[in-house]
Formats: sequence, C-alpha cells, structure tokens
Amino acid sequence: MTTPAIPPVAGRIAGAPISWGVCEVPGWGHQLDPGTVLRQMRGLGLAATEFGPDGFLPDDPQAKAATLAEYGLKAVGQFVPIVLHDPGHDPLPEVERAMQGLVAAGASTVVLAAATGQEGYDERPALDESGWATLLGNLDRITAAASSRGLVATLHPHVGTMVESGEETARVLGGSRVGLCLDTGHLLIGGGDPVAVAREHPGRISHVHLKDVRIDWARRVQAGEETYTGAVAGGMYVPLGEGDVDIAAIVSALESHGYAGWYVLEQDTILAGAPGGDGPDPVADVRASVEHLLAVAGGASPAGA
Repeated sequence: MTTPAIPPVAGRIAGAPISWGVCEVPGWGHQLDPGTVLRQMRGLGLAATEFGPDGFLPDDPQAKAATLAEYGLKAVGQFVPIVLHDPGHDPLPEVERAMQGLVAAGASTVVLAAATGQEGYDERPALDESGWATLLGNLDRITAAASSRGLVATLHPHVGTMVESGEETARVLGGSRVGLCLDTGHLLIGGGDPVAVAREHPGRISHVHLKDVRIDWARRVQAGEETYTGAVAGGMYVPLGEGDVDIAAIVSALESHGYAGWYVLEQDTILAGAPGGDGPDPVADVRASVEHLLAVAGGASPAGA
C-alpha cells in the first residue's frame, strides 16, 4: 500500500486571533475587530485560522463558516477552555455546542484546555486524585463524542490550567485516549520540554500551536516573580526564531514521523490600542514567524522520504 503524500508545510500554516491580541480573558487588552484580523491573516498568505474566543466570530455555526469563507480562510479548530475536573460539572454539552460550529465550518480539531473555573491564567488550584480521575474520564468521553462527528479532540497543556507541566502532560497521555495539542510555548513555560515531547510522542500529537518564548521571562513566571499576564505584556512571546524554543528540532521530529496536521502560529499578544507606533505589530510578527517556519521546514525530511 502506498503511503499518502504529506502536503507541504506551506499549505499547513494557520493563524490564531491571539496573535492579534484577541483573547477570552476579561481586560486582556485592546480587541481588534474580526474583519481586520481575518483580512490581515489572508494578506499574509495563511491558509486557515482557529475560531478565536466566543464572540469573536458569529455564534451561529453557518454564519461562522460564512464569515471565514468571505475572507478565503479555512477553519482549523477552536480553543475550548472547559472545566474537566469537577465531578459535579458535565463539560460535554458545552463542548458539543463548540463542535456544531466546527462541523459546520469544515474544521477538524477541538482544542481543549483544562480550565480551573477561575478567570485568567495567573493562578490555579491543586488537583487531587479524584479530580484527576474525573478529568481523564471526561477527556475520553469528549474524545469519543468528537470522533462520532468526524472531529479530533486534543488536550492543550496551558499555563494556569489544571494541565500545564511536562509531568501533567505525561499523565494525560498515559491515562486517556485524547490527542495532544503540542503548544511549544506553554509547555516550556510550564516546565516541560516540547522537543522531547515531539520526539517521544509523535503518534499522539494531532495538532500543533507553534510559539517561541524568551526563557528569561518563562523562568520569572515559573519562580512566581511575575504573573503570566504580566509576562505576556512584557514580551515573553516573540516571533519564531527569536526566542529559546528549538522550533527546527520540533518541526523536524514531527515531519520525520509523518505529521500531516496544521502548524498554528500563536504569539500571545496584549495590545494597548490599535497597532502602530511603539507597540506590538501583529502583521510584522506573524510574517517573521511564517518566514522562519518555512526556512526550518525546508530541512525537514518527510516520513518515507
């Protein structure tokens, strides 16, 4: 049997509204309108995008799909922060509502984060054994529900959620069937090793959020010297190739093991106002990340090559 050819990386680069400062956290910063963000994504040559937070795109699934089509963008998936560890809370109905929009737009991936139930990502409670059992069981339930709709469920290790560290990520991989969204920045900030995860668990990685971060800022967050939000505002996230994540090693490991999914460019950004002047320039930053990804992907060897 002939192995299907893996599409070139250039056709698998997607955007995310967070690179334009659009975020679900109250008070995060200036929120750009969808038209500006989607038009700039397409102008940069991105093929697709994730949905962004609730309220960024229309709530109606068909209207959501039509909005993306208007700008010539495919739908990739949606980041869904949801409480998974509380035995008194059923997360499935909320995730199913998100899946309706994903199916309508022809998207492929549900990107779950194990939310704490609190606003923001600056603090999190400890998770006991009962909470872990509930979380892992809910991940398997959601994985089955997504599969029945032709979608792939993934768990996104994320700073300030119940799953942020390398050890917690390993526990999810060992205790559930859910796919992994490898977020190269959040995993590093949480004390994990994204290169090792890419090399050791390529078969479980169904989706990738490519981020680059400055390790000096990450260490301040790890030490409790700075909040996550404060570090983002301070410039912890940078364009690919300008930080301390080994993007080339990660892409090489994934491509050599046959990864055929999306690379979603995410540079978490907080805008004080409309881009311009001395503040962040999302267009310039995303353009730099695209160029770096294409440069390192040129040296990747696809599976079977």
